[in-house]
Amino acid sequence: MQIVCLDLEGVLVPEIWIAFSERTGIAEFRRTTRDEPDYDKLMRWRLSLLRQHGLKLADIQAVIAGMAPMEGAREFLDALRTRYQVIILSDTFYEFADPLMRQLNRPTLFCHKLVVDADGFVADYTLRQPDQKRAAVNALKGLNYRVIAAGDSYNDTGMLGAADAGFLIHPPANVVAEFPQYPVQASLAELRRSIDAAAQRLAAA
Repeated sequence: MQIVCLDLEGVLVPEIWIAFSERTGIAEFRRTTRDEPDYDKLMRWRLSLLRQHGLKLADIQAVIAGMAPMEGAREFLDALRTRYQVIILSDTFYEFADPLMRQLNRPTLFCHKLVVDADGFVADYTLRQPDQKRAAVNALKGLNYRVIAAGDSYNDTGMLGAADAGFLIHPPANVVAEFPQYPVQASLAELRRSIDAAAQRLAAA
């Protein structure tokens, strides 16, 4: 049995923090896991920036409420799920993801949780576990699944390396340069063809 594990932001939906940057006019929020490999460093910086500007969880959620998946993302997922079990492995948060999951026909999502204080500020975050994407892929393989994975950022490379087949989809040049071992896909249609080809190779192995 084969499972496809996909990142969420940058693959199926736009980057939430970039959308938030555009809405608030605060350029610093554009920094994402496509730029920063240290996730904790990135999140601590974001939390500090939110507090500095007096921005609360509700402000982020208001931006997310107006977002939509990337063109063709729901159709891509619906088609993929006719042949494979699909899991979204994301370093986003359940407090962010629900409106987008609803628009994607509610695929299975593994992500993290935010800690919100009494005034509505994001005070901290709780990881499901460190390096959860790699850990999830390894756990699935331990259950005798074959895993195909795709993502776009530094924080996806662990799961790509752990998977039986891993792909980058429209990643930034810095990630491509540092991880040339992962084939680069230019579109969801190309990714679907590569997933199917990988699945056939794995089935024949």
